[in-house]
Amino acid sequence: MNNNKKPRKFNNKREKPEFDQKLLDLARVTRVVKGGRRFSFRATMVIGNRKGKVGVGVSKGSDVSDAVNKAVNDAKKNMIEVKTQGTTITHEIEEKLGSAKVMLKPAKKGRGIVAGGPIRTVVELAGIKDIVSKSFGSSNKLNVSRATISALSKLTEAKKSEKKTVAKKVAEKKNETKKATTKKVVSKKATTKKATIKKTSKK
Repeated sequence: MNNNKKPRKFNNKREKPEFDQKLLDLARVTRVVKGGRRFSFRATMVIGNRKGKVGVGVSKGSDVSDAVNKAVNDAKKNMIEVKTQGTTITHEIEEKLGSAKVMLKPAKKGRGIVAGGPIRTVVELAGIKDIVSKSFGSSNKLNVSRATISALSKLTEAKKSEKKTVAKKVAEKKNETKKATTKKVVSKKATTKKATIKKTSKK
């Protein structure tokens, strides 16, 4: 009998999921039918890869795990891509959804996330590290999170238009510098011609 056999090593490492998940809200819902009441669960989930992709989903299920899985699938369908400027957003924006109103402001590097509740969860999973925010009106978690998602999705459009305006400004500056250089060259040529004419006339 050989007792020198090496013990087997089992790899218990789990693969990391593609998106980080956070349960925003879980509620028990009742539905009245002819035979009585039927209970189900409604889950609101926020998912994101902390690199610019984030989404919010809501769904119902007979048990908690079923509701969570359905909500995650719904969030994957409604994902948006947020284009940030460094560690913050490009500009200030306000968004209203239902009775929930959200205001997002860019912040300096190192300021951190000044937000609470649903806004903080959405912003963290989107990968934004410096931001100042405020929510007004309704404190409904689903409406506040959806208003935040809507505001972040509009930032991408604003950044594209901002890039276009910057490109136009750069092109205008180049044209101005070209005109200025041509004017200088023409004026130098004119002065040299005048000087040569004067010298010939003196001779």
